[in-house]
Amino acid sequence: MTPIRARIGVLGLALVAGLATPASATAAPVTAATAPAPTVEERRLDGDAPREILRRSGFASAAPAFARGLGRADSYREARRLVAREGSALWRRAVDRVQGRGPARGDLSRDDDRPLYWARLGMTRELRTWEPGFGLSERQRAALLGELERTSRGQRDIRLPQHRTGSGGGGKGVKRVLLTGFDPFTLDRDIRISNPSGAVALALDGTVIDTPDGPARVETAVFPVRWQDFAEGAVERALRPYLPKVDLFTTVSQGRVGKFDVERTNGAWRGGFPDNDNVSRTETVPVADPASQPQWTTTTLPYEAITAADTGRFPVLDNTAVTEIPAGGTEPVVRPDGPTPGSTAREGGGGNYLSNEIAYRATLLRDRLGLHGTLPGGHVHTPVLQFGPDNADPATGAVTDPDFVHNRLDIVAQTRAILAVAVSASGRDRS
Repeated sequence: MTPIRARIGVLGLALVAGLATPASATAAPVTAATAPAPTVEERRLDGDAPREILRRSGFASAAPAFARGLGRADSYREARRLVAREGSALWRRAVDRVQGRGPARGDLSRDDDRPLYWARLGMTRELRTWEPGFGLSERQRAALLGELERTSRGQRDIRLPQHRTGSGGGGKGVKRVLLTGFDPFTLDRDIRISNPSGAVALALDGTVIDTPDGPARVETAVFPVRWQDFAEGAVERALRPYLPKVDLFTTVSQGRVGKFDVERTNGAWRGGFPDNDNVSRTETVPVADPASQPQWTTTTLPYEAITAADTGRFPVLDNTAVTEIPAGGTEPVVRPDGPTPGSTAREGGGGNYLSNEIAYRATLLRDRLGLHGTLPGGHVHTPVLQFGPDNADPATGAVTDPDFVHNRLDIVAQTRAILAVAVSASGRDRS
C-alpha cells in the first residue's frame, strides 16, 4: 500500500497502553438533527460496481437484514449483542464463501474479498445513521461502530490452537501463525478494486499449512485503510493479545506490479496519501510513549530463505531501500541498503502509507514486548492485482474477468507458499 515510488498497493502493535492513544468521545445524546451522516467511504456504496458485487455474491441482503435487526432493538444492550453477533456472522460468511463452504449464492468467484468490504460498509452506514427510539449517546454509537468493525474484520475471531505433540511426546507442535490483510483502497481511481491481501486473509483463516517443520495453523484479520483508526490504536488493540502466543506473524498488503517484496525496514513517517475517507496525514506515526519511539524497525522474518525459495510465478525480493533525512541533514535521501545511523524516516521499504505503518506498529510492539530476538515477524507486499488487458478501463470495465481471478488465485497461493517457507526456516517450536 505504497503510492510513492511506483507503488500502488497498500498494506502489522505496543504494550499495555498500546502504541497509540485513543481519541476521547463525548456523551451528548444524538437526536434526529445530529445523527451522523454517512462517511465518504460509505457513500461509495451507491455506485454501480459495489451494487453489482453485492448482488452477484449474495451479500446484498446483509445490510437490509442488519437494519431490520436494529429496528427491533429496544435498548443499547440489545443493540450491542446484535452488532457483535451480526459482525461475527458477516466475517464467518465471507470466510466460508472464499473457502468453499456453503452455497456461493451468486456467480462472482468465491475467492473475491470485495463482498465482505462492501457488505460491511452497508452495515456501518445503517448503524451510523440509525435513530433508535431509546436514547443513544455519541459514545455509545461509537462503541457500537467499533464493535461492528472489529467483529466483521475477524479481530474477535482469532482462535490460536494449543500446541500438540505426537505419540510419546516426540512429534512437532502445531505452529501458530498470525496474518493481517487490508481493505480495497484507491477506490476513487477505480471503484472495482480488490485487495489481494484481504483475499489472502479470507482464504487462509483457520487453515493448516503443512511444512517440513510441521503443521502451521493460520489465523487472520483485516484492517481498514484509514489513518484515524490507526492513530486510535486499532492495530495494537487487535494484535497485542496474540503476539506473545504466536510462532510467526506477518502483515500483508498490496505493493508493486509483478513482484512480492519482503520489507526489511519500516519507518516512523506518514506520507499523507489520502485514505479511504479521502483524509491525508503527514506526520510522525503517532504512538504511545513517543519519547522512546524509534525512527526505524526491522523485519525478523527469514527473508533470505523466503527470497531464495521457489514459491510461485512472481519474483520475491528482499527490499532494503528506504528514504531518510540523514543525521544533520535537511533533505530526504534514498538509501538502497537501509537507513544510516541517526537518520529520520521518510519512507520505509514499504513506503509511507498504511502498509508501512501497520508493519511499523507490529514490529514496534514485538520489540516493546521483548520479542525481537525470538518472534519472526514483518511485512510482505504482494503484487498489484490487475484486471485483464481488455478490462483495464475503470469507466467501462467489468467488475471481474478471468485474468483478474487467475491473478488473485496465484497471489493467494504464493503467499501461502511464502508462509510455509517462513515457518519452516524459522524452525521454532514455542510450546
